[in-house]
Amino acid sequence: MYEKILVPLDGSKVGEGALPKVEELVGRLTTKVEVTLLQVISAVTHYVVADGASVQVPYTDKEMEQIKAKALEYLEKAGEGIRAKGATVKTKVSVGHPAEEILKASDEVGADVIAMSTHGRSGISRWAFGSVTDRVLRAGNKPMLLVRSKETK
Repeated sequence: MYEKILVPLDGSKVGEGALPKVEELVGRLTTKVEVTLLQVISAVTHYVVADGASVQVPYTDKEMEQIKAKALEYLEKAGEGIRAKGATVKTKVSVGHPAEEILKASDEVGADVIAMSTHGRSGISRWAFGSVTDRVLRAGNKPMLLVRSKETK
């Protein structure tokens, strides 16, 4: 059965779509469950605009630490419901390409399943916007619990 669950979150309501299902699953399981909440920071640069021109500048180490701290704070709050159901909740923040970091984290934590929400896009919009969930599904080797998010933003 599922003892270790990885739940990638991007900070959006859409991304949190899998949380209620994970809470429900944790509440039904009789084994000890460990849930790792992951947030991947993919933007390591930002734009600075001056006199009508913009330049891409990397975040400083201090700024990256602040971004990571804010992400950890968000993950701790997001895990409250799962923790209330009796699961051990761990948090992890990584930097890189989301799909690659999710797959890497699933191996690092020994996840039995990856639970993710999806926008439910199809056709041209899926092709145009891409899908981290789709990339994880196709490149990964772990079972996945996919939940179509009811949120749109």
